[in-house]
Amino acid sequence: MAMRVSNALATELVATAHELADVARVATLSFFRSRDLAADTKESHRFDPVTAADRLSEERMRAVLARRRPNDAILGEEFGPKEGTSGLTWVLDPIDGTRGYMSGTPTWGVLISVRDAEGPLYGIIDQPYIGERFEGGLGHARMHGPMGESTLSVRSPRPLSQSILFSTFPEVGTPDESAAFRRVAPKARLVRYGTDCYAYALIAAGQIDLVIEAGLQAYDVQAPIAVIEAAGGIVTDWQGRPAHDGGRILAAASKELHAEVVALLNG
Repeated sequence: MAMRVSNALATELVATAHELADVARVATLSFFRSRDLAADTKESHRFDPVTAADRLSEERMRAVLARRRPNDAILGEEFGPKEGTSGLTWVLDPIDGTRGYMSGTPTWGVLISVRDAEGPLYGIIDQPYIGERFEGGLGHARMHGPMGESTLSVRSPRPLSQSILFSTFPEVGTPDESAAFRRVAPKARLVRYGTDCYAYALIAAGQIDLVIEAGLQAYDVQAPIAVIEAAGGIVTDWQGRPAHDGGRILAAASKELHAEVVALLNG
């Protein structure tokens, strides 16, 4: 992708994103695995949890943006949109995988991305407890973690029969969406569930091949889109169209595998 911002601005955006991830790490770890963490639900018909950690994480990221990038817009999960004048929007999910977070599993993450009118420019998937940070866009495709730094690169192309498929929920979405998923899942080599945004990081890191999900929001997908595309993968909706606003998501390590799965999902 051709650079859509100047080198100086790109450097500033990357530095800002890392500061956001740093303050979100501190905020989320201050509550993680505490015995008395309470969770409210956002919806009456199902348990859609939000915790004090979600709110604190986003508050601290918004404070950084107010100081460093006051003219940029913000779309955050917990506190809604803030208008801007720069043409750039920060898309924040302060804890992606709150169910996992409140259960003590280390597969939740902080999602940070910055986009222009065309879509995500750059994104970070950060897992604070493990200490892994995956970044992609604006000339970057790398991860930092306990084992050091490495370049992000998707797995070599392979058919669905040799692929590893992840999804957060076994039921996927509506009955029709679940039926479409069931046309794909039995044909994969291995299917695993429950890792939220960490599954997208694993595609970028070359560990798995596919993520199929439905019912996602913009703040769930924009950082994964940037990271996976920088690593050489592809993320679209189930029809192969742009998925910047969420909905039904298909992330794949190769165009060939993506095409094979699109045909099955729409079969």
